[in-house]
Amino acid sequence: MVKQANPETATFARNLGLFDATMLGIGAMIGAGIFVLTGIAAGEAGPASLLAFALNGGVTLITAFAYAELASAIPRAGGGYAFVQMAYPGAMGFVSGWMLWFAYTVACSLYALGFAGYFWEFFHRYLPGFSEVVFSLTGEHGAILLVILLIGAGFILLNYKGSKVTGAAENVLTVAKLVVLGIFIYFGLVEIFRTPTESVACLFPFFPKGMGGVLIAMGLTFIAFEGYDLISTVAEEIKDPEKNIPRATFISLGVTMVMYLLILLVALAAIRPEGITSWEYLGKYQETAIVRAAENFMPAFGVALIVFGGLLSTMSALNATVLAASRVGFSMGRDKWLPQLMSKIHERYHTPHVAIVVTGVIFLLIALSLPIAVVGSAASLMFLLTFAMVNLSLIMLRRRMPEIERKYRMPLYPYLPIAGIVLNLYLAVYQFKFQPAAWYVAIGWVVCGLMLYYTVFKRQAGLEEPRVIVPRTAEIGKQEGKAVVVALSNPDSVEPLLKLGHAVAKARELRLVAVSVVEVPDQVPLQDGMRMAHHKRALLKGAERAAAKLGIKMETDVVIAHRVYEGIFSALEHQRGELLVMGWKGYSNARERIFGEITDHIIRYVKADLMLFKPGEDPGMRRCLLPTAGGPNARMAAMVVDALSKQYETKTTVAYVVGPGASEAQCARGRESIRKTVDQPGLTMTYSEKVIESDSVASGIAKSGRDYDLVAIGATEEPFFRKMLFGEIPEKIARFSPTSVLVVKEYEGAVKSIVKKAIG
Repeated sequence: MVKQANPETATFARNLGLFDATMLGIGAMIGAGIFVLTGIAAGEAGPASLLAFALNGGVTLITAFAYAELASAIPRAGGGYAFVQMAYPGAMGFVSGWMLWFAYTVACSLYALGFAGYFWEFFHRYLPGFSEVVFSLTGEHGAILLVILLIGAGFILLNYKGSKVTGAAENVLTVAKLVVLGIFIYFGLVEIFRTPTESVACLFPFFPKGMGGVLIAMGLTFIAFEGYDLISTVAEEIKDPEKNIPRATFISLGVTMVMYLLILLVALAAIRPEGITSWEYLGKYQETAIVRAAENFMPAFGVALIVFGGLLSTMSALNATVLAASRVGFSMGRDKWLPQLMSKIHERYHTPHVAIVVTGVIFLLIALSLPIAVVGSAASLMFLLTFAMVNLSLIMLRRRMPEIERKYRMPLYPYLPIAGIVLNLYLAVYQFKFQPAAWYVAIGWVVCGLMLYYTVFKRQAGLEEPRVIVPRTAEIGKQEGKAVVVALSNPDSVEPLLKLGHAVAKARELRLVAVSVVEVPDQVPLQDGMRMAHHKRALLKGAERAAAKLGIKMETDVVIAHRVYEGIFSALEHQRGELLVMGWKGYSNARERIFGEITDHIIRYVKADLMLFKPGEDPGMRRCLLPTAGGPNARMAAMVVDALSKQYETKTTVAYVVGPGASEAQCARGRESIRKTVDQPGLTMTYSEKVIESDSVASGIAKSGRDYDLVAIGATEEPFFRKMLFGEIPEKIARFSPTSVLVVKEYEGAVKSIVKKAIG
């Protein structure tokens, strides 16, 4: 009997924990904004730019409460656009997506401009000859435009092809940025405490341009606090979203707030420029002000570190916002609020390539045609307006959809969301005094969008009430009863994998679940992976037919994930997997290990017993060779072979390897290894013994294995630096043996628990 997965549903891989979600928010906020906008803010507000950042933090916190409630209650992709669309499914919902798409796109322009500034700062400082030659040929402005074009085209191409950085690498990059800025803060504080009187004097007069300068700086730098909202855009990927989304939102905002204030404080108070105030000095150098400040109190390596940090931050922020912007454009195309071509998926790369290219063209045009102050102001303006709409949506959804379970609720409702609306709109309106051009760009974009909406997209999409998709407990919780999970990817190995999984599941009295993972590029929300699931459903249909032929009771599940190994880990957690069975090509080459092969990730991080099967020329199981050295993994391999013998009457030969002309003592140790392996409670298989004489353990087993259908071997326990995957010996056997090879690895004393269960 086969219990099938619902053909219209799938399990989303919730692989992001609290730390991952927090790093996502911190990485998005502590990035290009602080490097690029610190000098501009100081130039507009003087030392009161400290107050501007603090007040921005307070204003942002109000909207963060709204995001925390909405994203934890309705964990679906899309973030602010999804929430406003649900609350106001007509023109306002369209405008929210239209503006958010543009906001992210303008942010891309800002980060590209910032990268160009740090790029040429690096060459001016360390390779001046190169920059002089380029500037003489293109001029300073032309050189900046050239870098913008190259870096922009590069990241458009990366996203077009679906290139991805693993979550672990993103976390490392975020921590690296924190370390770089922490070093900057440390040297700055040392200088401040060394000369406290002069440092305090740098902060006065505190309001050189009055409160108006503070408000201008607030509006201009608001984009530096944009980023925590990205947590809500991946809400469907976060574990325990009701708890982790609010926590990650507030932790990331708190860490960012402290870092921003300390960075700005040391930049203002730790430098001593001649004939000019510190804030005027920072304002003069604008996007490279942090580097100029570092020159005053950091050693040479520190300045290089800041330049490198600026390049890293602007690149990572640019990549993240290209991805975020194209996701919004793709989602709007899917909802028929943009041309449906925007939701087209590339046949080869499976990315929303049209949305990526259109987004890239727009952000390059903006970056190439507008100065950085206008771009920064326009980006902040768009986010201010979008955040006001999110607060308004929270109020509307509380009234229209009270039935949605909200485990986290915004405090002081409705006063806080109303305050958020008023403050965001006030700062947005005040932007006009500083950068009218930003408002002209924003108004032109919104008017253009509304014209398109009423003439084209309203009729195209209709005004159907959006359906609120709230995952049921069964979908996000764990299944009843533990399971053997069989991960399927190759139709040719389905039957032997099911036979292996079934034998062990029956012996351990566990459920058998066949799982297939749909890998979705980072550029596509998980919920849209359903469009790519048809070939995996066909694979599971084949598994169902094979199970029916073999008389195997089995369940099936489709998992949608951004990485295959994340999908497998998610399936193990969801299905309460005690053992994972999957196919293996038999080896892993060095390049793939460096970049993270799927099997490599599984072996290193899986929290379950593991069986990897490499099919041979005849994937039968009539005769099995069980080589052993007596280790715990060999004992587990014996349990697996015992299960096969009970289910399929497999005839087993237990072997050990000795060198040519081995002494009796060596042979005795071999026989002792066999006894350690097979003398276990619950094992009932009959077996014969064999001595293999060979100079090489792996070669001897591989040659002897030719007379058998299956070689079952436990992973060797070798030091980490000597390991390949399961150890050198099993990998060599799997690579060179023409026979099917099964490599077994136990997880944290699983054999002991099974023996204890068998005893009583």
